[in-house]
Amino acid sequence: MMTLVVGGAASGKSEYAEGLVLASACERRIYIATMEPFDDECLRRIEKHRRMRAEKRFKTLECYTDLASVTVQPDSVVLLECMSNLCANEMYSPRGSGDWAAEVILQGVEHLKSQCGDLVVVSNEVFAGGSCYEEGTMAYLRQLAQINRMMAAIADNVCEVACGIPVYYKGREPVG
Repeated sequence: MMTLVVGGAASGKSEYAEGLVLASACERRIYIATMEPFDDECLRRIEKHRRMRAEKRFKTLECYTDLASVTVQPDSVVLLECMSNLCANEMYSPRGSGDWAAEVILQGVEHLKSQCGDLVVVSNEVFAGGSCYEEGTMAYLRQLAQINRMMAAIADNVCEVACGIPVYYKGREPVG
């Protein structure tokens, strides 16, 4: 089963998605982290999050690009966080897929979905803050919006979290 969780900055989407993982009947918890560490501040933040997840029995896998290369066990619940970082990495990293980011990412999501018991994907809601940005930012936002639409089409459940409250547009809240 795949659940897509979208929301704005500080909406509570990550906490909600983690709660879905903790409630899953799957025993193995895998966290696929997509934030590439570019500086000491990023490294400190990543280390803090690793410690927090370890307390909840998550195994963390770092994946900045090429999601399709990740292999997980069938009895696992996977939390992929965050699609926004993965999209930027695929578009702009020298190791990324550039203009093919949406297609490559969707192949990776489908690959994960076919392997694990449950998949929860976190992504940012886009364009709620307007659409007057530089062209590079607009290209990124359009790509992320396309990825969100493509994921919503293959997901069993799609919800948006606002102010910590999930609203389901497709499917329903999974029960562990």
